[in-house]
Amino acid sequence: MIAVTASTIEDFTAAEWDRLFPGELEGWAYHRASERAALVGLEWLYVGVRDGGQLRAAAVAFITDYPLATTLDGSLRRMVGTLARAAPGLLRPRMLALGSPVTETCPLGFAADADGEEQAACLAAILAACERQAQNRRAQLLAIKDLPDDRAATLHTALTACGLRQQPGQPGARLALPFRDLDGYFASLGRATRRDLRRKWRSREHLRIQWRSDLAGIDERVAQLYRQTLARAPMRLEELNPAWFANVLAALPGRAACVCYWHGADLVAFNLVLHDGRRLLDKYIGMDYARARELNLYYVSWLENVRHAIEHGLHSCDGGQGLGTEKLRLGCVMQGNGLWYRHRNRLLDRGMALAERALGLHDAPAAQERCA
Repeated sequence: MIAVTASTIEDFTAAEWDRLFPGELEGWAYHRASERAALVGLEWLYVGVRDGGQLRAAAVAFITDYPLATTLDGSLRRMVGTLARAAPGLLRPRMLALGSPVTETCPLGFAADADGEEQAACLAAILAACERQAQNRRAQLLAIKDLPDDRAATLHTALTACGLRQQPGQPGARLALPFRDLDGYFASLGRATRRDLRRKWRSREHLRIQWRSDLAGIDERVAQLYRQTLARAPMRLEELNPAWFANVLAALPGRAACVCYWHGADLVAFNLVLHDGRRLLDKYIGMDYARARELNLYYVSWLENVRHAIEHGLHSCDGGQGLGTEKLRLGCVMQGNGLWYRHRNRLLDRGMALAERALGLHDAPAAQERCA
C-alpha cells in the first residue's frame, strides 16, 4: 500500500476515481473543472492510495491561508478578527486540508470492498502524505474540512491517532421528496410555513424562469450577481470566477444547470445546480438584493428546485450549507459535518487546545453562513 500525491486530478483516470465515489455529483469531472478555473488563493492536491496498482482510496486536498475567526461566532469572531489584522501571520496561518471549498462534504472515497480496517489504514496513509506535503509547502495547519459526522465516527481512531481535534462545521441540508407534486410538499409543512411559502411562490408570476446549460450572453451579469451574494457572506474560503461557472456547466452536460430568473429584461437571480436521476444539489446562488425581498427570490428559487426535482422523479433536494434554522423550517434534515485539525507546531497546538477548552469552542455552534 503506497500513497501518491498529484497537483492535477488528471494523474488519476476518471473511471478509477469515480469508482471510489459511486453516485457522487461532485466527481472527477467536477474537480477537474474547478482545478482548471485557477481560483485565486487556492492550490489543489490529490492524494491516492494504491495497492498492487489498484486505487483503493482517494481524496481532494487544498492549500490556502485560513482565517481562524471562521471557527468562531459573535463577539469572539470580532475579537479574533481584530487580532488577525494586527498579526495576520499568527491568526491566518497556511493550511493544508483534505476537502474542497467547492464541495459540500470532504471528497474522501474508498474502494467498495474496503472494510473498516483498510479504510483506517488508507486514511492514515493519506494523512501521512499530507503531513509531508505540509512540511514541504510550509503549511502550519493540517485539517480535514467538512467530514460528515457519521464517517468521522467510523474513522475516529485514525483521526485521533493523527492528533486531529474536531470543531463543529456547517451542517448540510437535505429534503426528502416523497411527494407527487409541489402541493404535496406544501402539505408536509407547518400551517404558517405553508401559507408563507404559497404567498411567496406567487411572486414567480412576475418572473421568467429559464433552465440553461451555458452562460452565453449572461456571464458578466452572473458574475455581478454572484459578487453581491459573496459580499454578504460573513465567511468564505473560496471566491469563484466566471471561468468556474462556465467550466462546471461544460464539464457536466445534462447534470449541471444555471437556473435564471428574469424580471422583464433584467436577470435578477441565478442558481447553479447539479442533478442526476436521484437528487438535485443546490450549489451557488446570486441575486440582485435591491429586488430580492420584493420578488422573494430566495424562496422562489428554492421552490423551483423542489418543483423541478419532484417532476423529474428525484428522491431528494440538497440545500447545501448555511441558513440552517430556515432550512429546518422548510422541511430539511440537517446532516452534521466537522472540521478536524491540528497545528503542526506541538507547542502552538497545545495552546490552541487549551484555548478551545477555556472558550468552550468544542460546543460552539458553527458559523452561520456561507456563500451558497
